Formats: sequence, structure tokens, C-alpha cells
Amino acid sequence: MSIRCTVESAFFIAWSFLEKTGELGPPDSSANIILDAIEAQLRTGERRPLMLANKAIDTYRYVTRLSAARETRLG
Repeated sequence: MSIRCTVESAFFIAWSFLEKTGELGPPDSSANIILDAIEAQLRTGERRPLMLANKAIDTYRYVTRLSAARETRLG
């Protein structure tokens, strides 16, 4: 499987899951978070789409919770 197909597959898995759970936020920022997480893992050598997707979901959840906590503190 090519890198492009791997990224597309991982992105689709992560996006679909977050959409179904109602966790997906604004499309542009959500896509950036997911793609950045996938890209970071690719640099470490990970190539399994499901592993890439799962880590991207974890990263997305972490970033959005961190962002929400920051907004709460700042008012």
C-alpha cells in the first residue's frame, strides 16, 4: 500500500469514528489535527492505517480537551 493510500485510509477511519461519536469539531481544524498526528507517526515509521487512525483519534481528543480547558480558565 502506498503512503498516500495509507494516509487516506487512516484519515477516513479517524474522521468517520470522530464524526459518529459526535466529537468532530470544525472541519478545517479537525482535519489539520488528524493529519498532523498521522504525519508525525509516519515519521517514526508507523505504516499500519488502523494504528495511525487510533493514535490520531487519541491526539485529537487530547488537543480538543486541552483547548477546552484553556478556554475555561481564560473565560
